[in-house]
Amino acid sequence: MIDGKKACENAIMNAAEEMCLAAVTAPKACGKDSIACAVATGEDIAALVKEMRRIEDETEGCRPIFYRDAAQLEQCEAAVLIGAKHQARGVYPCGFCGNGTCAGMAKTPGQHCAFDDIDLGVAVGSAAAIAADLRVDNRVMYTVGLAAMNLKMLGDGVGTIIAIPVTASNRNVFFYGR
Repeated sequence: MIDGKKACENAIMNAAEEMCLAAVTAPKACGKDSIACAVATGEDIAALVKEMRRIEDETEGCRPIFYRDAAQLEQCEAAVLIGAKHQARGVYPCGFCGNGTCAGMAKTPGQHCAFDDIDLGVAVGSAAAIAADLRVDNRVMYTVGLAAMNLKMLGDGVGTIIAIPVTASNRNVFFYGR
């Protein structure tokens, strides 16, 4: 027999994996895949929490939501990390990035293709929809994503990361705490 607590832990991990599947298979601009995805657990979550607190400490409290989100993340069994690799799509004419061409974008430091962000948004929405469908408590967090970017958790070349921590409890930790 699997007790309820163990069944919920299994369901959360299965949900996180299904969320990755939804993110990776979400539609992509121009049919070019720019999405990277992983599930953080255990020590990875601890590293993210530590980095989030460092960010708030370093910015002298001007980003107070990092401590709040770190406290919520600590109560989660997993966090789905979804990132976009920066790559030009070769769409012409476009200019969504602020340059007239992809070649112009490539020459501009810090610039990236707007379709990376569009693809990321679609992937995050698809993953969050799976969590909702499976009744898993979740919240989309840029704060966890920034910590994951600083720690290079999705590798080099991934320029933007959004995280979706997941858990299950009788009271949603993202709104009430445990």
